Order: sequence, then structure tokens, then C-alpha cells
Amino acid sequence: MVQAYLVFTTNYFPWLTIVVVFPIFMGSLLFFLPHRGNKVIRWYTLCICIIELLLITYVFSYHFQLDDPLIQLTEDYKWIDFFNFSWRLGIDGISIGPILLTGFITTLATLAARPVTRECRLFHFLMLAMYSGQIGPFSSQDLLLFFIMWELELIPVYLLLSMWGGKKRLYSATKFFLYTAGSSAFLLMGILGLCLSGSNEPTLNFETLANQSYPVALEILFYLGFFIAFAVKSPIIPFHTWLPDTHGEAHYSTCMLLAGILLKMGAYGLVRINMELLPHAHSIFSPWLIIVGTMQIIYAASTSPGQRNLKKRIAYSSVSHMGFIIIGLGSISDTGLNGAILQIISHGFIGAALFFLAGTSYDRIRLVYLDEMGGMAITIPKIFTTFSILSMASLALPGMSGFVAELIVFLGILTSQKFLLMTKTLITFVMAIGIILTPIYSLSMLRQMFYGYRLFNAPNSYFVDSGPRELFLSICIFLPIIAIGIYPDFVFSLSVDKVEALLSNYFYP
Repeated sequence: MVQAYLVFTTNYFPWLTIVVVFPIFMGSLLFFLPHRGNKVIRWYTLCICIIELLLITYVFSYHFQLDDPLIQLTEDYKWIDFFNFSWRLGIDGISIGPILLTGFITTLATLAARPVTRECRLFHFLMLAMYSGQIGPFSSQDLLLFFIMWELELIPVYLLLSMWGGKKRLYSATKFFLYTAGSSAFLLMGILGLCLSGSNEPTLNFETLANQSYPVALEILFYLGFFIAFAVKSPIIPFHTWLPDTHGEAHYSTCMLLAGILLKMGAYGLVRINMELLPHAHSIFSPWLIIVGTMQIIYAASTSPGQRNLKKRIAYSSVSHMGFIIIGLGSISDTGLNGAILQIISHGFIGAALFFLAGTSYDRIRLVYLDEMGGMAITIPKIFTTFSILSMASLALPGMSGFVAELIVFLGILTSQKFLLMTKTLITFVMAIGIILTPIYSLSMLRQMFYGYRLFNAPNSYFVDSGPRELFLSICIFLPIIAIGIYPDFVFSLSVDKVEALLSNYFYP
């Protein structure tokens, strides 16, 4: 009995396996629940999400050492001995933040999905399957397991899009599937290349691969393959065109998962594989990353005001904000990489919040085009207030997480040893133009939705304002945005030691 207690309270207990498998296993039990209406299914799924979130919080609070840059809570079980494939899990300071973000956003997205009534059982199972599929890549320490987990979320997203989307849902779901499945081919080729090209015997272990060296030409080839795979998921221009169509048609609870977590998987892959396993190639390509990230900020911020569809406009704002992450990764500096990780967390909250509010607005007015809206501020003041506050967070208002993240990325570029002073000044100037463009599309979106007279003067223009559930959701997402904006050291304390260890592999000319 004492021995069992010691195993349970130490790192030898398979905590990460439980964290990864629990949602999809419990989700499969949904099909065996008695048919007593959708209410039972909703509450069951919400309870599973809350238990998983509490489990993640407990494990990281009591079994994770913040000052240790090495992989922790490691688990290694032989799976297929023929080619040395293992169920190998572990976390460090870079992966802990995205996992906590996944638990928080998925729980709120499940609560936001309450209006879904058609095929409720299947819908909530897919939400829980995505839960496991999104935690999996963040905790994998085996390249093939990373690929399997990467693919696990593809089918649930496709079904959520094609079954519960808008009028063009089949088109957007097919486009999403083709883009992501095509990019996965590059990911698989890169994994097989890394596995077979090492100086020692073939391996899929992250830690072993991080200590291997490759010929520069081969490393560049691998880097490009992985970059294409992660650029589609992030997305990075010109591989971004699936995102506005997908967000424009998906149910807003699915949009919360896409914007809050799915896009961050691409950025995480760039850090975990491109930066950590292929440092020489990343050092070569870092100036190009800076250029692409800067172009992305300007392009998406310029394109967003021309979008009539509300959710497509928010989607282009997501593309613009992901540009800061790319620049932070390209800076190859402690400050820049920590800023990129903070932006991953910050935009996860802000993007999910905006799509949730866009969905609650659609539930009331049944309009998607901004030029058909107007005058809603008086009829739904609570939604107007929350939408305004979170739009301010999106345009990086001081005191909110977006401001701190973008400021740290700016400082990362300015303090980088990789670039000359003139180059850094030029990059900073162009980034500043993108920041100036951000309030244009954010404030014009608020003006078109909530000001004017169109809907207010229309007959039967009374709408029900936010209820307790929606207000609770908005406050839950808003609190971390304010908390990180006021005290970002909490996020930095998770990643700073790992970032320092990762960048110790880089040398500057």
C-alpha cells in the first residue's frame, strides 16, 4: 500500500499518458450513455474537460521543476520494437504553456458549444478527440509519435467543419484537409530523413536527435520540409489561404480551438524541431524568417479591412499576429524567443475570445457580413462592451498580454546579435507600420458592427443580450489576458531556462 502511494506521488507514475489518453478514452464512452437528451452529454463532456484541466494543473504544480531546463515527467514504453518506435512522452518549459492553454481553451470551447443540438453525441466526442490530439504533439518526445498525434486532430477538425459549418462548409473542410494532409507528407519525409541520416544508428528520440549533426546541405533540405509542414499549420504566407475560409464557415466553438490551439501547434513545431534539432539551418534561414514575418504582419493587416465576413476579418488578424511569432523565432535571441512563446499564449486567449464573441453575435442577428450590421451597441450592450475590450487586447493595448508580447519581440530584434544595427532599425520600422494598421481593422470592425442606425431602426430589432454563461466565458478568457499583461513573468518563468539552453547551440559570426 505504501509502495503504491509512493509511485502515485512521484514522477514514476505515468501522468502524461493519462493526460493524453484520458479525453479521447472518456469521449468514446459518450456512445454508451443512455439517450436522455443532449443536456446529459453536454454536462458529461464539460466535466471530463474540467477534470482533465485540473489533472494538468495538479501534475505541473507538484511534479514539474521550473528551474530545470531538461525534459521532465519522461515516460518511455516500447511500442513497435522492429524499428525502435516507443511511446515516449516528456515536457519542458516550452511545452508546458501550450498544454495549459489547450486545457483552458478546450474547456471553454466545450461550454461555448452549448447551442449545438444536432448530432450532439458525435460533436462532443470529436471535441474530446481533438483535446487528446492537441495535447499529444506538445508532450511527444518521439518523432513518429509526434507525427501520429499531429494527424490525430485532422479527422475531428474535418468532421466538425463539414457537419456543423456554414453554407460553404464542404468547400472549406475539403480545402483544410488538402492543405494539412499535403503538408503532413513533408513532415513525414522530414522525420524519416532525420531518423535515417544520423551519424549513429537510426533513432526517433528527440533528445538523441538534438545531439546529432548532419551535413549542411542535408540539414537545409530537412529544414525546408519541416518548415513547409509547420508553415501551413501556423499559417505563414503564402500557405495561409485555408484559414479564412475555415474560420468563416466553422462553428465558433471549433474556431476557438483552431485559433487558440491548432495554429500554435505549427509555431511549436518550428521551435521544437526546426530550432532545436536543426540549429545550423535555422541560423541560415533566420533572416528570411524575419522578412517573411514582417511581410505577413503588413499583408494580413492590410487585407483584413477588405473582408466583409466578420470571422474572416478576425482570421486575417490572426495571420497578422502570427507574424510576430515568426519574427521572434528568427531573431535567435533569448528575448525574441521568449516573446514569441508569450505571443503564442497571448494570441491563444485573444483569438479564441474574439471568435467566441463573433459567434454569440451571429446567434442573435444571423448575419455574417459587416456591411449588413450596425447599431447593435444599444440593443446588446454587454456584448458590445466585451467585444470592445477584447478588440483593444487584439490591437495590443498597454496592460494586456498582446502589448507585452509584441513589445518583447521588438526588444528581441533590437538586442539580437545576428543582425546589423541598420537592418534591425529597418525591421523595427516596418513592424511598427503593421502595428499602426492593426487599430484600423479592429476599430472599423467595431464601428460597422455596433455603431450607426441600420439594425437599431429595423423592425423587430430587439435582441437578447449576453446571458450568464456567455458573460462567464468572456470573463474567464479576459482574466488571463489582463494577468499576463500585468505580470508576464509567470509565463517567462516557465520558458526562460529552456530557451537559454536551446540558444546555447547557436553561434554568431
